[in-house]
Amino acid sequence: MTATLRSIMIDEQGQGLAEYGLILGLVAVLCIGAVVFLSGNIKTVLSNVGSSI
Repeated sequence: MTATLRSIMIDEQGQGLAEYGLILGLVAVLCIGAVVFLSGNIKTVLSNVGSSI
């Protein structure tokens, strides 16, 4: 049983997946924040483009 617990503690295979998940979550939060922050400017630019066409 001790050997099994040691092998589980030493195994770092899931650690990389968790780190990628955290990075992906952070990128998603930053993208949503950027869209919310810039939504007024984007709306104005798209409106100007639409009216000029």
